Amino acid sequence: MKLIYNVEDKPKFGRKIIFAFQQLLAIMAATIAVPAIVGNGMSSAAALFGAGVGTLVYILFTKKKSPVFLGSSFAFIDSMAAAFAGAATIGLGYLGLIIGAAFAGLVYVILAGLVKLVGVKWINKLMPAVVIGPTVAIIGLSLAGNAVADFQKSDVAGGNTYLCMACGLVTLFVTMLCSSYGKKVGKLIPFIFGIFAGYAVAASLTIYGMITGNASLQIIDFAPMQDLFSDGVKVNSIVTTSLDHFVFLKGFGAIGEINLSYIITLAVAYVPVAFVVFAEHIADHKNLSSIIERDLLSEPGLSRTLLGDGIGSVAGAFFGGCPNTTYGESVGCVAITKNASVSTIIAAAVLAIVVSFISPFVAFLDSIPACLMGGVCIALYGFIAVSGLKMVQKVNLNDNKNLFVVSVVLITGIGGLSLNISGIKVTSIACALILGIITNLLLRKSKGEDDMTPAAEDVDEIGNIEAVEAVLNADDVELTVEAVAQDAEPIAEEAAEETVEASEEVAEAVQDAEQTVEEAAEETVKLDAE
Repeated sequence: MKLIYNVEDKPKFGRKIIFAFQQLLAIMAATIAVPAIVGNGMSSAAALFGAGVGTLVYILFTKKKSPVFLGSSFAFIDSMAAAFAGAATIGLGYLGLIIGAAFAGLVYVILAGLVKLVGVKWINKLMPAVVIGPTVAIIGLSLAGNAVADFQKSDVAGGNTYLCMACGLVTLFVTMLCSSYGKKVGKLIPFIFGIFAGYAVAASLTIYGMITGNASLQIIDFAPMQDLFSDGVKVNSIVTTSLDHFVFLKGFGAIGEINLSYIITLAVAYVPVAFVVFAEHIADHKNLSSIIERDLLSEPGLSRTLLGDGIGSVAGAFFGGCPNTTYGESVGCVAITKNASVSTIIAAAVLAIVVSFISPFVAFLDSIPACLMGGVCIALYGFIAVSGLKMVQKVNLNDNKNLFVVSVVLITGIGGLSLNISGIKVTSIACALILGIITNLLLRKSKGEDDMTPAAEDVDEIGNIEAVEAVLNADDVELTVEAVAQDAEPIAEEAAEETVEASEEVAEAVQDAEQTVEEAAEETVKLDAE
């Protein structure tokens, strides 16, 4: 893919802030959804702050070579719920979030050490394109249901589904038009244009519905903004001055309540999930590698991306309670905008930290209706799915072995196969990846066969290469003949010169002979006369 901004590029400051805001919009809905789902008083602003800190940690460990934003991980929702369920008090539950994230981070550190020790070649053998391609595809496809559900959802009770879809379509179509036909800036920030266009339409309908008392026209819930000024304009209406929403402040007071049983509960809840997320970590980085056309597993290396993800998760949970993970929405944003600048990701992380204290901004983000984000996510999740399918293009699907592997991954992943073993949830993506690996190993070719069978198009390419070689060989023959002719020319010239000289000598000899004959004839005549 031809990128507008490559990994090392640094856009101008003004543009960088706009690009960072777009990244923030892309990851916002999912990041603040996790604390809302877990409940127990968790703060969306704290989760946003934790995501920003976790992303900066990740960027630091990956040496500014991996352009991806870390957000709240949905995989740990059940683990976080277990932390609260097993705690005697809310304070201990918050402390449990930090301890649990530390267990998950420890798993990442151990895996990073193993990868550093043995390298990453085994991963490429264990998860070749035939396995990882469809797995990346189902990361996008498995989220399709969420995108469509949001696309039809009104944030206000009684809102008309078709009007929600219309607003979502405005967002989607403006995003597509800006990305496809916009000027350079339009191509780089299509989501901002799309969301603002959709928000303007939705706000107009909602305000008209509020004036006329027609609930079916109301799509946006302005309550987050109204709450800011419900008691008049105060400092907290503009800037959040309290730090009480940070998890470490809520949990450290409960240190004396920790016991061995609770620690074991946290270990059982978090450690197995960390191994599952490890598989998704590899799939996300393989996907991003294909987009930026750099192998992130080799440089900066899987050991560094794992450390960044693991330590970033601990940092994120310390402030917001949510372990972080690489976000498909962020990867999709990079793919659509063709902006892989790590500088933009850093700016987005800093922006996430700053805006978590700006009350009106957080309220505005909370007020963006689900239908608009659904329209955006149709494009984002679709790009993730397509990037996985592009990996499968290189696979020979005429080979039944490859066909079975792809089929198993796609069907189990899209079908939503998941396991819940003693409270440990193995996600559908992880199940599909594990089954794909097993199928690939089971049907692995014999030792004498080449495991990388060329696809039909590759055969054509080989034929084309042979044809080119034949032409080149013919050219070589022609060049050789020309070279011989060039070498023969001076020889021929020398021979011609020698022939001319010999002819001249023969002519002179003939003339001498003729003269001699004439002289002899004259002598004979004289003798006869005498």
